[in-house]
Amino acid sequence: MRIPAHSVCTAIRDDIVAGVYERGSRLTEELLARRYGVSRVPVREALRTLEAEGFVVTRRHAGACVAEPTEQEAADLLEMRMLLEPLGAARAAQRRTEAHLKVLRGLVRLGQERARRGNSEDLRSLGGWFHETLAQASGSQALTSMLTQLRHKIAWMYAVEAPANPAESWAEHGAIVDAVARGDQERARTVTALHTERATAAHRLRFSGGADRVRTSQPPVNMTGLRH
Repeated sequence: MRIPAHSVCTAIRDDIVAGVYERGSRLTEELLARRYGVSRVPVREALRTLEAEGFVVTRRHAGACVAEPTEQEAADLLEMRMLLEPLGAARAAQRRTEAHLKVLRGLVRLGQERARRGNSEDLRSLGGWFHETLAQASGSQALTSMLTQLRHKIAWMYAVEAPANPAESWAEHGAIVDAVARGDQERARTVTALHTERATAAHRLRFSGGADRVRTSQPPVNMTGLRH
C-alpha cells in the first residue's frame, strides 16, 4: 500500500516536535524511508513541505537537517500567535456553525471537569482541541493553517508550565465560547487576547543556543496505522 506523502510529513513533523530528531540533526531520505516503512519518494515530498514550514533546512554537503531556530525566531512565533488567535476568535463570532459551538461547549465542560480533578495531561490535550476547533470556526482555511503551524512550532520550541489555576483558564475558554455564540466579535477578540497573553507567560524555551547531537538509531515506525 502506498503511504501518502502528507502522512509521512505528519509523522516526521510529530517526531521533530517530540524531539526524536534533535535540532541540527541530518534527515537522510534512506534512513527516514526505512524508519517509516515507505519509499524515498514520499519522504522527499515530505521534506520539501517541512522545509517550507520551517522545520527543515537544506545545507550544502549535509542535505536536509532539522532547523535550528534562534531565540528571536521563537519569540516571534509567540507574538504572531498573540495577534492571530484573537483574530480567529473574532472571525469565529461571525462565521461559527452550531456544530462548532456544540464541540466548543463540550470541550469546555470536559476541561472544567478535568480541572476540578487536576488531570494536567488531559487538560493539555483538551486545550489543543479547543483552540484547533476555534480556528476552524473562523471559516478561514488560511488562518486555520497558519494557527495550526504555529501551534506545532511553538510546541517544538517551548515547554509549557501547567497553569497555577486551571479552573480559571477554563473559565476563560468558556468566556470565549459565550462571546462567539453571541456573535460579539470585539468581546471574543478581547477575551482571547487576554487568555493568549496569560498562556504565553507560561512558555519556556527548550533550547539556549548551540547544536544538539545527531541521533541516528531510531526504531521503525508502522505508517499503515496513520490516519491524517
